[in-house]
Amino acid sequence: MNYFVTGGTGFIGKYLLANLAKREGQIFVLVRPGSEEKLQKHCEQLHLSMDRFNIVQGDLTQPLLGLSEGEIDRLRNNVDEFIHAAAIYDISASIESQSQANVEGTRQALAVADAIKAGRFNHLSSIAVAGLYKGIFNEMMFEQAEGLDVNPYLKTKHDSEALVREHSIPHRIFRPSMVIGHSKTGEIDKVDGPYYLFKLLQKLRDVLPSWIPALGIKGGQFNMVPVDYVADAIDHIVAQNETVGQCFHLVDKSGLKLIDTMDIFSQAAHGSRLSVGVSQGVMNFIPAPIRSVIFNLPAVKHLTEQLLGSLKIPPEAMKLLNLKTKFDDTNTQAALAGTEIMVPPLRDYAGTIWDYWERNLDPERKTTMSLEDRVGGKVIVVTGASSGIGKSLALRLGEAGAKVVLISRGIEKLQEVEGEILAAGGEAYSYPCDLNDLEACDRVIDSIMSEHGTIDVLVNNAGRSIRRSLALTYDRFHDFERTMQLNYFAPVRLSMRLLPKMVEQRSGQVINISTIAVMGSAAPRFSAYVASKSALDSWSRSAGAEYREHNIRFTNVHMPLVRTPMISATPIYKAAPTLSPEEAVGMIEEALLLQPVEVNTGIGSTMRAASILAPQLYELLMSTTYKMFPDSAAAQGLPQDKAVKPTAEQVALAALMPGNHL
Repeated sequence: MNYFVTGGTGFIGKYLLANLAKREGQIFVLVRPGSEEKLQKHCEQLHLSMDRFNIVQGDLTQPLLGLSEGEIDRLRNNVDEFIHAAAIYDISASIESQSQANVEGTRQALAVADAIKAGRFNHLSSIAVAGLYKGIFNEMMFEQAEGLDVNPYLKTKHDSEALVREHSIPHRIFRPSMVIGHSKTGEIDKVDGPYYLFKLLQKLRDVLPSWIPALGIKGGQFNMVPVDYVADAIDHIVAQNETVGQCFHLVDKSGLKLIDTMDIFSQAAHGSRLSVGVSQGVMNFIPAPIRSVIFNLPAVKHLTEQLLGSLKIPPEAMKLLNLKTKFDDTNTQAALAGTEIMVPPLRDYAGTIWDYWERNLDPERKTTMSLEDRVGGKVIVVTGASSGIGKSLALRLGEAGAKVVLISRGIEKLQEVEGEILAAGGEAYSYPCDLNDLEACDRVIDSIMSEHGTIDVLVNNAGRSIRRSLALTYDRFHDFERTMQLNYFAPVRLSMRLLPKMVEQRSGQVINISTIAVMGSAAPRFSAYVASKSALDSWSRSAGAEYREHNIRFTNVHMPLVRTPMISATPIYKAAPTLSPEEAVGMIEEALLLQPVEVNTGIGSTMRAASILAPQLYELLMSTTYKMFPDSAAAQGLPQDKAVKPTAEQVALAALMPGNHL
């Protein structure tokens, strides 16, 4: 048995070739000029010999697939099974490209099959030919398709299958559902189908603890199969003469609703159970004409585009989340009877699929950009740069090639940090400034821009923390004033001074080093500190919304406790889990690389969720910590030798709430 295969370098095609290579006979593979290397890589990955394949150079978009007369003569009467797997499987592709590849490509493949007198034509179609059909679509159905005009992919797959059905050559038609990664390795070559929802699930996981159930999109039918099932089924069915003239649905007959699919993948990602689904028709109570006007408002459309863009979801995908079609696969099951070829339950391999995506295709992790790429040659201002997080960050930025501008009150310590950066081959500049003086904030920004021409990134790291109960603060209102001065007014003043320049250059980032305490908005004894950081958080969110159109990003980094001189006055923190300054810098690196609205930790996200979902219970927990952890000796005005060592119970609770302000 000899085979001619188009699309052999594609995702389904390479696994199909691996199966065909185990059979006797010649295998001719249509390969575009310059794509031989891709086939070679597939062979190396699947441990195949290139000698097993006869390369035929051609192009899907050319008449007779671009085959020369000599190639036609060589293939004539020498191909038993013509397998046409080449197509565009992309709902976001243009109608022109899909028509050219899916319809005209099939037309030319049929012409070649005629010219070489192939025995049978095997066409890889898609369940997309059913369109938006409501009900059970079986393997005998075709003309009953509905709603094909909703997307070019549906229409072109239907039209290309029609060409095969109308042709006189003996044929088989295969209709795979959404093809996802390999059930054993998780491998997939591109983001498509359910993968569009993975970013949403990942963000949900990072915000919500896994034990808290979440809302999902109710949606419709979401049929999918792993690529190895598709390749194995086609390979087996093509070898059976009695299957000629039939159509085969390569689907998961049990099917799943979109909400069930999301729930399975969310659990695979160690995220929340999606136990409740929100219907896409939740807005249907609004009259259709009014709803149409609302959703077509420029501001609403822009907001929708921005939201979908941030989640890497193409708008076209949203139209296909509420499909009502179920698929019967009676022919397929009859053809596969007696074999071990079957669709595994999604729950059995969802973890493998998720793991491969997160390690290889997550758009935020897939980027090859390093910190050096991001900050090299950029002018980055770091306040509070003489010690702790600021010093560690400055050293890392200097190592990465940034022009590091150091701001702090004391010139001596600043120069020490500057010296370390210079000694390591970096570039640094010291600007002593008392940030409590707002006019001094203006002057230092003006000086930096005058001498360096610009500021690309401002890291508002300098801050003051006060741990003292309100009962000890009745006559210390200045605690609130000085904390607000350094933690809120100073970073706002610095930012406001440089924003006009960032607007002019249409780029820039302001990173505020905040605290996880603002996520729960209840940290006993830290009322002054948390209030000031919460104010900065809110200001930053507002500024981010206003300046996004100018390509200026604002990021709040919600730090857990970090072992710096700032926490040294509280003995309990010596026994509490904390980050090192170097680990804290890792969170700021994430802010620089991804430019998100906020960078959080698991404990911070848990605090936020608990404070929203169970505010009274959360307040009770915070009240308990307040009672268990007294004011420090310093806060009480006592000498340090009066400090009491932490009890075992205190250490245990601190371990349960790592990084929290106690």
